[in-house]
Amino acid sequence: MSRISDLLDKARGATGLDDFGDPGFREGLERLVESGDREARLNDAGRASFDGQIVMMLMKRLEVEDWYARHPEIDEQEIVAPLMVLGLPRTGSTALHCLLGEDPAVRVMRNWECMNPCPPPEAATYHTDPRIGLMDEQMRQRDKLTPRMKQMLPSTSITPTEDQLTMGYDFKSQFFQATFRIPSYAQWLHHEADLEPTFRYVKRVLKLLQWRCPPRRWRLKNPTYSMFIGALDKVFPDARYCMTHRDVANVIPSVADLYYELHKPNTDQPDKLFMGAINLEFGMLGMQRMIAFRDAGNEHRFFDIHFAPFQKDPFPTLARLYDFLGEEFTPEAEARMRAWRENSPRDKHGRHEYDGADFGLNTADLREQFRYYTERFDVPLGKD
Repeated sequence: MSRISDLLDKARGATGLDDFGDPGFREGLERLVESGDREARLNDAGRASFDGQIVMMLMKRLEVEDWYARHPEIDEQEIVAPLMVLGLPRTGSTALHCLLGEDPAVRVMRNWECMNPCPPPEAATYHTDPRIGLMDEQMRQRDKLTPRMKQMLPSTSITPTEDQLTMGYDFKSQFFQATFRIPSYAQWLHHEADLEPTFRYVKRVLKLLQWRCPPRRWRLKNPTYSMFIGALDKVFPDARYCMTHRDVANVIPSVADLYYELHKPNTDQPDKLFMGAINLEFGMLGMQRMIAFRDAGNEHRFFDIHFAPFQKDPFPTLARLYDFLGEEFTPEAEARMRAWRENSPRDKHGRHEYDGADFGLNTADLREQFRYYTERFDVPLGKD
């Protein structure tokens, strides 16, 4: 039996389901498995994690398709004018997403429902769903395995999260290269893969999540959007965008170090130069494609946020963002956001320290390579 057939059969056996939907996902699956088996330098724990993640995503895909098969009316749901937060990682977008998620009039994808979207959540039990407790336990295990993650990306089971995992249901996601050394897969993803079907599957999951659980005004966040903005726009042509900005010297090495923390449990030979190079390429491609998209008649759809002033006091910026969206920034939303901010100070779990040189990254070179970006958006340079 082939590797792919074995993985598919494990997902079928675990769920009792058989329909994976559109077979287009298999190209990404096959490239991922080939790259992982040949290039990832996995230890025993890494091999178990690699196969386990793939089977888990196949299981979730089977469950999504099963719900659509039994309730085709789900597809009648509409995702209208979502706000999508994008830009380089480590630019304050996570804090922004968390603040936006405190508004009771909007919908975000939270960790627990991203990990377990089926059965689709219901409004009456959204805050008491037993999957929240299950996710709490998973996050405690994550903190034991990768203890520095709390410094880099502090989160809980109910924290708003990116849809990287959901993109993984179509097996085109940076989620995989953040965890495993898979250069040929990353090359294919960055330069050849068609992400339109991937975002259509993300939309399919969003419809499922909102079907029995309003509100339906989505706030989504994912740095990957920048790299694949053309495909994203085809699927969400009415989306509005919020782009966060920060000195790349404080961004690219920080993301590379996050990758290192995620890679360590899966290999005895972590390749820091791969982590630096792949994040440098992602940043360059993402900003080039984003600027080209904005220049092609889409500038009016963007709201820009700079890191330092937002970190100092986010509320004037949030008020302008709501004006940009044409929505009311209610006293209740602001009060909830202020409470979240008070309870979630920066560096709550310790300061994230790293050295870009470990990843083959140099501050002066980074700033020169991204000069087109920092000058275009007037991004201040220096530690913040």
